[in-house]
Amino acid sequence: MFELMTIPVWLVAVGGVFAAVGLLDRIFAPSVRWFFRRKANRAIDELNTRLHLRIQPFKTTRRQALIDRLLFDPEVINAVEQEAEEKNIPRDVALKRAERYAREIVPAFNAYAYTAIGTRISRWITTFVYRVRLGYADDETLSKIDPEASVVFVMNHRSNMDYLLVTYLASASATLSYAVGEWARVWGLQSIVRLMGAYFIRRDSGNQLYRRVLARYVHMATREGVTQAVFPEGGLSRDGLLREPRFGLFSYMVAGFNEHKDRDVVFVPVGLNYDRVIEDRVLTTAREKKIGQRTFEFGIRKSAAFVWNLVVLRLKGRLYRYGYACASFGEPVSLKTWLQTNKRRVFEASSPERFATIESFGTDLMNKVGTVVPVLPTALVATVFEEQKGEPLTELALKAKCYQLMEELEAGGAHIHIPRMDRDYAIGAGLRMLTLRNLVREEEGQYVPERRDKTLISYYANSIRQLR
Repeated sequence: MFELMTIPVWLVAVGGVFAAVGLLDRIFAPSVRWFFRRKANRAIDELNTRLHLRIQPFKTTRRQALIDRLLFDPEVINAVEQEAEEKNIPRDVALKRAERYAREIVPAFNAYAYTAIGTRISRWITTFVYRVRLGYADDETLSKIDPEASVVFVMNHRSNMDYLLVTYLASASATLSYAVGEWARVWGLQSIVRLMGAYFIRRDSGNQLYRRVLARYVHMATREGVTQAVFPEGGLSRDGLLREPRFGLFSYMVAGFNEHKDRDVVFVPVGLNYDRVIEDRVLTTAREKKIGQRTFEFGIRKSAAFVWNLVVLRLKGRLYRYGYACASFGEPVSLKTWLQTNKRRVFEASSPERFATIESFGTDLMNKVGTVVPVLPTALVATVFEEQKGEPLTELALKAKCYQLMEELEAGGAHIHIPRMDRDYAIGAGLRMLTLRNLVREEEGQYVPERRDKTLISYYANSIRQLR
């Protein structure tokens, strides 16, 4: 009974590992979870005291609970039954597919990560790369938005920096939940994106079960008052012009909307523009690709190399930031008010009139987005050069044409960002950006656009074409 027994060292090691795991799981893990949950709750309480658009309980609900709620939604259950019948597969298999889609879509919002990490990183990167400016904002109207309304920021899509720019500029008023494309579904990044409250979407998926799961999640989030940010164009502009919008997400948000019972849905038009879009050469060279194909692959290594190069240039004192990045916030559009004014109503999904109503509403909204896109120095100067069709200009002639263009734009109600309130400086800043990038060269006191880069000059001129 008391005899010694020999045990292999590997067995002792394995037992030790299991004992350590059990100790962590039963004793330390609950304490760690409680610590971070308390920090998150404190962050939510702090945010709700200063944000105009408070964080709704739906957004802070545990992710697994949201997934379960989504899977047991009557419309999702009907879609599962239809999938099983059409593809002749067991119902459990179809349900597993729906669960996989739900896990792919549903975010895991963490208020502490959003405020302590996300907004700080957004501010650091955007201010490191650009001179960030808030353009036009209808502050009085924005302040009157009902705090209980579901607010959706609707934006044009110029660059992948859009996410960071708007997160930073809107951080004083709201925490945003983005609809993010598949480009961000890479290891490591997708976890961060989910913690920031974003949800992934497959923009060109023809799978009916997937689309029904996505539709119900977007509908649930909107009904519960989650503040969202969407890019109706569905992808980055390859020629600088506003792309034809897609109304799928709008349709999901307002499906079955009852203006007498449901909380209002308020859409805020946001116009974005940059003196230099980081991806401009990639985008313009990909113009021949079919729309819907990936323009470029996101790569952590390439992104890290880009940031590291900027850091090195800054340390050497040779970093010249990429000009101005600007966002303007237009007049909010209340869905209830729009329906009453236009004597429309949102019909049920089976009604063909519903799509006509949504298309009309979405078109009006995107037109408002186009009108608040700010005019920046590079776009202003590029427009003049494009209209000259390659003809050289002296600096004096360039300024005269820029002044004339400014007057035309201002007469049409456009919002021009004039740095330092000095028009000469603004024109000089735009010209400097083009000459530094060798898009325009100086010859004997005249400025001549490079023919090989005329596509890029058109790209920046097109960013304000809808304003003329």
